Amino acid sequence: MAFSSSPAFATPLHPIPPTQQQPRPPLPQPAFKPAIPTTLPILLPPPTLRPLAFRTFTKKHNLTLNASALQAFATFIGRHCGAGWREEGTGEKVLEEAAKLWKAENGGVIVEDGSRLKGILKTLEGGMSGGRVGVVGAKVSRENSFAFGQNDGNGDVMSVDRPSLDGRNSSFGISKLHVDEDGEQDEAASKDPRAWLKVISASDQPRFSYDADKKHFVQLTNKPSFFPPPSHKTAVFRERYNIIHQRLLRNEAFQAPSFSSRSTTLKRTDSTTTQQFYKITPIANLLGRGGTSHLLLGMLVIAPTGTLALNDPSGSIPLDLQHAHPLQGEDSSYFCPGMIVLVDGVYEEDWAGAGSSGLGNTGGVGGTIGGRFLGFSIGGPPVEKRSVSLAEGFGWTDFLGLGSERAVGGRMRKLETRLLDTEAEGAVSEQRRKTIILSEITLDRPLTLTALRKVLQHYSTWDDPPMTLVLMGNFSSQAAMAGAAMGSIEYKELFNDLAAVLSDFPSLLRQSTWIFVPGDNDAWSSAFSAGASAAVPREGVPDVFTSRVKRVFATAKAEAGAGAKKDGLDGEAIWTSNPTRLSLFGPAHEMVVFRDDVTSRLRRTAVSVGQAAKRKGNGEPDASASQPQQENDDDNDDTLMSGALPMRGTTLGDEDTQMADDNLATPVPSSTTEYTTQQAKKLILSLLPQSTLSPFPLATRPVYWDYAPSALSLYPLPHTLILADAEAEPFALTFEGCHVINPGALVSGSGKREKVRWVEYDWWRKRGTLKEDWVG
Repeated sequence: MAFSSSPAFATPLHPIPPTQQQPRPPLPQPAFKPAIPTTLPILLPPPTLRPLAFRTFTKKHNLTLNASALQAFATFIGRHCGAGWREEGTGEKVLEEAAKLWKAENGGVIVEDGSRLKGILKTLEGGMSGGRVGVVGAKVSRENSFAFGQNDGNGDVMSVDRPSLDGRNSSFGISKLHVDEDGEQDEAASKDPRAWLKVISASDQPRFSYDADKKHFVQLTNKPSFFPPPSHKTAVFRERYNIIHQRLLRNEAFQAPSFSSRSTTLKRTDSTTTQQFYKITPIANLLGRGGTSHLLLGMLVIAPTGTLALNDPSGSIPLDLQHAHPLQGEDSSYFCPGMIVLVDGVYEEDWAGAGSSGLGNTGGVGGTIGGRFLGFSIGGPPVEKRSVSLAEGFGWTDFLGLGSERAVGGRMRKLETRLLDTEAEGAVSEQRRKTIILSEITLDRPLTLTALRKVLQHYSTWDDPPMTLVLMGNFSSQAAMAGAAMGSIEYKELFNDLAAVLSDFPSLLRQSTWIFVPGDNDAWSSAFSAGASAAVPREGVPDVFTSRVKRVFATAKAEAGAGAKKDGLDGEAIWTSNPTRLSLFGPAHEMVVFRDDVTSRLRRTAVSVGQAAKRKGNGEPDASASQPQQENDDDNDDTLMSGALPMRGTTLGDEDTQMADDNLATPVPSSTTEYTTQQAKKLILSLLPQSTLSPFPLATRPVYWDYAPSALSLYPLPHTLILADAEAEPFALTFEGCHVINPGALVSGSGKREKVRWVEYDWWRKRGTLKEDWVG
């Protein structure tokens, strides 16, 4: 055969096969083996994935997926898990890991599509192999994750003076609180519970807003401002209404029964059966329903026409309280403009005038329903216990930035028991777990310095000094820098005199934490308020005035030397805001400290109800509310909530209630004790149901709009509320698990019979004891 000579048809030259004498060389191995995909992506509809997502997120992890998040998970599982997502269980594993990562990143109860979920899916994508979830992160060593201090780079942990509670870490503050599953901690801080004390000022507290649509709290990440837009002003009152409304709907008296043979009409009877429940009617729904009974929830306001009105998000209606009586009994609480109340009554439609059948009456006030609402019963919404609030979906919310109740609450309580319970081995003494609370320390009065020295001399003789001393203003009896009598130089001299007194007690300075809370007469806000109510929350006393006090602490520490330290913890002075919050062992113990003469403000602005309204005119302040009752109220002292609407958990005379007047060092007349207890109950029933420290209009008590929803919030209820009111008598009472204490003014009385009064608070028992002694 002749071979072609054309290059296009040339016969290729094949290699000659090797002979047996010449073995074939080995073939070169490829540099890499191509990855053959073993999982083919599919299109997974979200409704198909919904049952598995509900079982994993809702039933197992108490989370809720919205539609956008469910679509994101369906797309991710269909792309990476393929057709075997159900049979092989790979889809459930992806949802399980995603739920754990969502909780570890402090996500809310509602799982929604966003940057956080996209980051979680990206993390899971990096660990996917063959349609299965592999290692999504580095394994955390128990030895390093719960160690105190910071790593120096060589694997050793550097020691510090106290465990840090700052910063935001994973697992809702478990690593942030540095405690393991059994409640153990580093030996350096295991003997002094003061290492776990945290003072949270108003500017450092996390800011949350309640989302009525999602029904959970959303953390605000925008920077707060002292000059926010006007929309934030209305958001303050809307936030208060939404919190109280969702709290009220969980009350048993407002829950409709699942099966009932009776009508759901609100009936006016003396007793309530299990079939009856109450339904809140929006004000806008009153139109066209004249002569019918309704229960309204709204805010008391003074309308531009000068009459008393009730507002809610749907509208406003004039309110007539001439025939009303308080739900808790006569003279049981104050009702002031700005408070959110429940009013039970009848709507009377005004048929005279063009605006009677729609929004806007003849008075020209937009949004006002024509006619009036004739109230028969009025009262504050029932209070919800802290345990109930945290169990109803808010247990994962970190209100203080120290870890949520569900994440670290149990571990912190174990640690609290080990360090504070005197029956536990290694616990501190009963003296060490005390906090001393003093209020109205007017340093420009020489008698105040004498009284303060007397109190400090008493505690300097203790074998174990108290854990904390809380000193609250006003530190000046006159508004600082608001006139010639108290300028900046004179104001600074007051703290120089305080430093001279504190220098005589070096042991207390070295081993206790001193917390200073300002009042309305303290700088800088006093220079603009001139003695009137300053805007809250307000920052602490500036450093320019307190430098001498800080120098006293440094001197006491230097004189003692390093050998005088106790458990590595030194005494310190903290100048914090008003109000402020104290936390011991994270969420296990929360205390709110607020210095404000709230009782006098309640008396000045309270509206008249019932017969007093007929005599004085509806909407005018009731001066008789500040007078003691003449009739015998022994039958009503314990039952604080009674009347037409039976509310759950409304008694103050249970086993948790303490009449602190029995703890007075000097007995007082029984009539004075009864009057003090009655006024204390009236203050508690007026303030706690409002879930805020300032239930007043902005003209009466100014607040900073961006800080008020969180810094002034009383939801969930704290374990202890220190409400320092210098114009009210001291008391210590417990209501719905919240222990309310008023230490009163440090010096009281006149002439030669002046007393010094303060409070000893036990962190383990969560109870305060009133103390008093003669100054001379």
